[in-house]
Amino acid sequence: MPPTTRKLAAGPCTGAWLQPVTLAGDIVVLEPLRHDHVDDLVAAASDGRLWELWYTSVPTPEGMAAEVAARLAALDAGTMLPFTVRRADTGVVVGMTTCCNVDAAAPRVEIGYTWTARSAQRTGVNTESKLLLLGHAFETLGCIAVEFRTHWHNVQSRTAIARLGAKQDGVLRNHRRQPDGSLRDTVVFSIIDSEWPAVRTGLRHRLARHSD
Repeated sequence: MPPTTRKLAAGPCTGAWLQPVTLAGDIVVLEPLRHDHVDDLVAAASDGRLWELWYTSVPTPEGMAAEVAARLAALDAGTMLPFTVRRADTGVVVGMTTCCNVDAAAPRVEIGYTWTARSAQRTGVNTESKLLLLGHAFETLGCIAVEFRTHWHNVQSRTAIARLGAKQDGVLRNHRRQPDGSLRDTVVFSIIDSEWPAVRTGLRHRLARHSD
């Protein structure tokens, strides 16, 4: 059975995009981020000690509450729609993701600030999460493009994004400075609206095999 979303009223990206919404599939449920998710998110990030990966940015246990507060502040400011990622079968929280970098005039959004507990990787969680978010962006919000960005050295992320069906737009060299002072080259990918039907078919096929 294909994943379903709770549809919002049709309208421009500026209105519907900012409204928290629950997106539910067979494997995963994306629910609006809340302050009381902090402890569960700490447990998820501790599964694989994800904050130790130098090429990505995952909050430490001590920094999780501040990260949640920052994402909710961005929601209030109209610049981010943050989600907690939960397994549909067990109810266990396994990560975070967002819609961000909104361009209401286009309209287009970025899917980013995503991380997944190690034990939930390659289980279909990431694939279905992206299917739900892309469907929400293209089918509910009417976006003409969805963007993905990742660190040049995060080969696992780059490979996963390409496998979604996204095309690489380019590399922003010395794009930003990391917390450790190093400079990050950012790889930019996108899927445009005319590509979405084929991408959707491909993601549904992958979900039938439960491969991430």
